[in-house]
Amino acid sequence: MAQESRMQIVECPRDAMQGIHPFIPTQRKIDYINSLLKVGFDTIDFGSFVSEKAIPQLRDTREVVEKLELDQTDSRLLSIVANVRGAEAACEYDVIDDLGFPFSLSETFQQRNTNRSMMEAFDVVKAISELTHKHDKRLVVYLSMGFGNPYDEPWSVEIVEEWAEKMVSKGVKVLSLSDTIGTSNPDSIDYLFSNLIPRFDGVLFGAHLHTTPSTWFEKVDAAWRAGCRRFDGAIKGFGGCPMAADDLVGNMPTEKLLNYAAQNQIRTGVNGLAFESSYNEALKTFPTAIGI
Repeated sequence: MAQESRMQIVECPRDAMQGIHPFIPTQRKIDYINSLLKVGFDTIDFGSFVSEKAIPQLRDTREVVEKLELDQTDSRLLSIVANVRGAEAACEYDVIDDLGFPFSLSETFQQRNTNRSMMEAFDVVKAISELTHKHDKRLVVYLSMGFGNPYDEPWSVEIVEEWAEKMVSKGVKVLSLSDTIGTSNPDSIDYLFSNLIPRFDGVLFGAHLHTTPSTWFEKVDAAWRAGCRRFDGAIKGFGGCPMAADDLVGNMPTEKLLNYAAQNQIRTGVNGLAFESSYNEALKTFPTAIGI
């Protein structure tokens, strides 16, 4: 390919874990994430500073972050936050590089996800942006429902552009389009990235895609060819959207991203042997997810 061929892969154990009901022991989480830190991923989305009641699986994020082995990794650490209080907690840790905030392009979903309206959530983004600037961290905003809206609310590329512009005006430099319910297709992926990337110079656009086993390739291919260079994944596609009617809709499998990269001679920085080790650790970490 003539264009720059470097894919940033964001591995998302946090997203894979958060919907699992049996509590994954803290030490198992630590061991798994430490293995991921050796692989060479651009970023590890490792934990979440949110209400224990909302996501009980991640109530031990503080314990986990304190025992991560960060002396021999170049991977960035990203934590999800849903309010200013969570952002302040994450900012207490120098080792956390990025704070991720889920902002929905659906009024209904924003209320369900954070108990706020879109405008109220945008006020939170502004406050978190100031915090991240003060603490020398980076804010990553996830535009959920980025590829469609299931609630009969208005949705268009113009709406995505409008909110992207609002985020950029507050200093946000990384925007990830989230395929929250798995409805994206090659046409919508191409249309969005082809329009957004040229318009916002200096902004890194990412793809957080949900997929079925038969549609992963066409989605990754469309995003890559449209200029997207940042992709979220989870080993074996663990996690995904609990709202999806099809239980085969899950996170983008990281191994599929690596296959695509290898086939197209795209650099990822991933060490194959270290990834194989992490893959085996994933099988120990998510036994309930794979029926063993």
